[in-house]
Amino acid sequence: MTRAYELMIIIDSDVGTAEADSVITRVAGFVTDEGATIVSTDNWGRRKFAYKINHKTEGTYVVWEIVTETAGLPDTERRLRLADDIVRHKLFRLPDAEAERRGLFGEAVPAAAG
Repeated sequence: MTRAYELMIIIDSDVGTAEADSVITRVAGFVTDEGATIVSTDNWGRRKFAYKINHKTEGTYVVWEIVTETAGLPDTERRLRLADDIVRHKLFRLPDAEAERRGLFGEAVPAAAG
């Protein structure tokens, strides 16, 4: 059964722009290593937090739309929990109706990271 997910990460503000691109590529690699397909990558750029997180006030937000046959991405989530340059991450399954509306269940074409 095909499942659609959305993954958001916040990259630490201490990470520079060039390094942030390598973090994005690395996280995309985590996802594809688990057999998932990245449908789209949306880099929101640097944004302010609503409250301080680890004494920081801003970070770089990145969102991926992912399609996979497996239930969740447990290895990716484990790696994101251990990554020092990721402040927060959130992976959630999209409802099938929303995934259909976004066109995620069609022929998924891998998107370039970043």
